[in-house]
Amino acid sequence: MHLSHVRSRARPLTGFLVSGFALIFACSLTAAAQETEEPQSAAEPAAATAVPKQIHHPRKNSFMKRQWGIEILYVRQTAAGYMLEFRYKVVDAEKAKALFNRQTKPVLIHAKTGAQLIVPTPAKTGALRNSNTPLDDHTYWMFFANPGKLVQPGEHVDIQIGEFLVEKLVVQ
Repeated sequence: MHLSHVRSRARPLTGFLVSGFALIFACSLTAAAQETEEPQSAAEPAAATAVPKQIHHPRKNSFMKRQWGIEILYVRQTAAGYMLEFRYKVVDAEKAKALFNRQTKPVLIHAKTGAQLIVPTPAKTGALRNSNTPLDDHTYWMFFANPGKLVQPGEHVDIQIGEFLVEKLVVQ
């Protein structure tokens, strides 16, 4: 078989695989959003499915606002448990710039095992995090890979982005 035939067949396959990955990722985000909005059925007891809500001490949020210009909203499982979403709100864009530096690689550390999870960087989309200039009163996110669903709801994690470190966040 001639090399030009191989290349012409590979392009549609590559596009198909990339679009399939994007579709699966988008569907899992939609499914995760719907799961959080669906009311709990009467057959399920509330205590069996309840995940402890993340509770920040007022001083911790106050420190994050003063030092880093952000307010932490949550860390939760998404994409059928294979990703962890870290969501935060910028209250002072100038102070929060350090979290948006493209050269700084965020790491999520699982408290139970010490495993360090990273932000995936697919070739087509780039890193699954915000890295544009932050704006005040905007909510931002980043996704961490969670291979094998290692981190479960209710467990503690730490997030480090350069010098920024937040500890003992409860996964929702």
